[in-house]
Amino acid sequence: MDSAAVDRLVVTGKASAAEGVAILELARPDGRRLPDWTPGAHIDVTLGNGETRQYSLCGDRWDAHRYRVAVLREVDGRGGSAYVHDELAAGDEVTLGGPRNNFAMVPSARYVFVAGGIGITPLLPMITQAERVGAEWTLLYGGRRRASMAFLDDLARYGERVRVVPQDEAGLLPLASWLGGPRTDTVVYCCGPAPLLAAVEQTVAAAGWAPHRLRTERFTAAEVGAPVRDAPFTVELARTGTSVTVTPQISVLAAARDAGATTLSSCEKGTCGTCETTVLDGVPDHRDSILADHERAAGDCMFPCVSRSCTDRLVLDL
Repeated sequence: MDSAAVDRLVVTGKASAAEGVAILELARPDGRRLPDWTPGAHIDVTLGNGETRQYSLCGDRWDAHRYRVAVLREVDGRGGSAYVHDELAAGDEVTLGGPRNNFAMVPSARYVFVAGGIGITPLLPMITQAERVGAEWTLLYGGRRRASMAFLDDLARYGERVRVVPQDEAGLLPLASWLGGPRTDTVVYCCGPAPLLAAVEQTVAAAGWAPHRLRTERFTAAEVGAPVRDAPFTVELARTGTSVTVTPQISVLAAARDAGATTLSSCEKGTCGTCETTVLDGVPDHRDSILADHERAAGDCMFPCVSRSCTDRLVLDL
């Protein structure tokens, strides 16, 4: 998973993509080249009100001087989207972190994309990439109302490969019929609200798809059970040799920072990937919403903002 140095960007354009969805165009003030990115990547944007939010890049990855993101107004949000919609204007500066990619597009002969609402954003560059390499693909795109669904005009040119399902017109997405039976040449990518992700996971499992054929991205943290252990454990910071005790009341990230580590973080909910840390020894208790099952089994990295330890001791590359 990649990262780039923190940078300053200026808003070069702001427009409406649908009801409640604003598009931002971002560039460096001096026009210099931006860090490269791949389909599925997101950036961390620190706004003028001090809030940091993660937005999927949904523009042209071959445009080296401009990023595009789409921001949904969250009625019950923490203030970031309201600031973007009501106060952020062309000419304003924001702080950039990333790009990072926790939703990378793997090579495949065929793709099935499923989007719910603003979850369309990371899938747009994937569709473009699939077109470039000549892969087969289809998109099932749902939303509450047609007027609230962004990028419909852009998608119209793909004809029957795209099925648009506004809930007020056609009900819930027909997942079973759209996904069909398991195929070894196909990867399913899904992004959207938690109920949609759960429904897709259940549909794929019921149809007999192999688990690694489904890739999902969450905007909110998945529900997890209690930690594997409720006793304190030791975290050793390998770069300094410092050890710190992590009690049930604090996170590994907080304990590491108290011991002098300078790990960057953003969401602190296990969804953005900013604080990814290499595990050198011990077995992490993964509690994030990012890693796939095979990555969890490898046990060589963790997100210390939410994840903990299965063993008495963890050694981290900090």
